[in-house]
Amino acid sequence: MTKKINYDGWELEFFDKANNFRNYQFDLIKKSLKGRVAEIGPGNGIFFDKYKNIVGDVDLYEPSINFLKNLESKKKDNTKIINSNFIEKPNYYDTILYLDVFEHIEDDSLELEKAYESLKKNGCLIINVPAFQHLYSQFDKDINHFRRYSKSSLAKLTNNFDFNKVDFKYYDSIGYMLSLASKNSKLDYKKNFSIKIKVWDKLINFSRIVDLLIFNKVGKSLIVKCIK
Repeated sequence: MTKKINYDGWELEFFDKANNFRNYQFDLIKKSLKGRVAEIGPGNGIFFDKYKNIVGDVDLYEPSINFLKNLESKKKDNTKIINSNFIEKPNYYDTILYLDVFEHIEDDSLELEKAYESLKKNGCLIINVPAFQHLYSQFDKDINHFRRYSKSSLAKLTNNFDFNKVDFKYYDSIGYMLSLASKNSKLDYKKNFSIKIKVWDKLINFSRIVDLLIFNKVGKSLIVKCIK
């Protein structure tokens, strides 16, 4: 039996309005999107809205009932909304997406196994997660993050499976510095939260440049693409 939840995703109200950041994320994954797609935990469908016209059939696995209405309003004829955690379908998907979701899953190893088995040969698994455990803060706790990841910690998971190619990339170096400053401050992160998100989002295009200059050595986020 799959577990349905009432996760309210209060933070998405703010992050989904961070258009520069969301566009940066999408630019990093759009060339890898193809064929039949599964997205796990699509939330309000911000990314689905961006890719739904460039792929084939899409299965949206959303265990929280709070997002179903928004997803229904965005679906196309080739879209199936499944109010459930991910359900393994062997050799079925060309692309599987976990975008800011994996950190919410307690048994990430089991989840990765389900994703691996569900990928077709040459299929692409894309996982985007918050980076660096030393940035783990009260904010992470409050939105039910079990952990943050590094390249090495995520590689320990992916190395258990026979992927042909695995690419890791940190990004949003400015966000990393802001997160580190916030973690080390004694201030309540919720104070002026909306303003902080707006300021950070305005700096994203600068962050793109810095990321290139430092060869993506550090960042607030980490993305991995695994080809089966």
